[in-house]
Amino acid sequence: MGDVPAPQKASRTVNKTVPTTVDPLAFINTVDTTATRRSDALVLVEMMQEITGEPPRIWGPSIIGFGKYHYKYASGREGDAAAVGFSPRKANLVLYGLSQPPASAPLLATLGKFKSSVACVYINKLADVDLAVLRELIGLAYRHFTTQDIASLQSQ
Repeated sequence: MGDVPAPQKASRTVNKTVPTTVDPLAFINTVDTTATRRSDALVLVEMMQEITGEPPRIWGPSIIGFGKYHYKYASGREGDAAAVGFSPRKANLVLYGLSQPPASAPLLATLGKFKSSVACVYINKLADVDLAVLRELIGLAYRHFTTQDIASLQSQ
């Protein structure tokens, strides 16, 4: 009897956060949140589109992203993600990518009232932050992600 080869594992997991055809403005109008958060989301769409020159797209079920970048994990898994983006959630506005560029720390120190994690900045309402600083952070993050060879946060 010969050797039977072991079943092969799938070499790549399918990325669930991919661009969709959902209309971002229609999505904002359906989000279960406050009128202020929806209004702030519309301001962010306009601001991010102006800064990036990219149209808004829904990535996955709830991220409004602008532009894209390619990432590669240490494991070899790779994919694309929005260069900058946000999600208007019930608890707060979640902004993606703003804390990643090396030069973001001094700007974040002057942003205003927010919380953060490794990859996200959480804002209750735009009135809590300095919009000029936010604009700088968005531009910095967009340039960082679209002009660098990015490794994923999971591989660092």
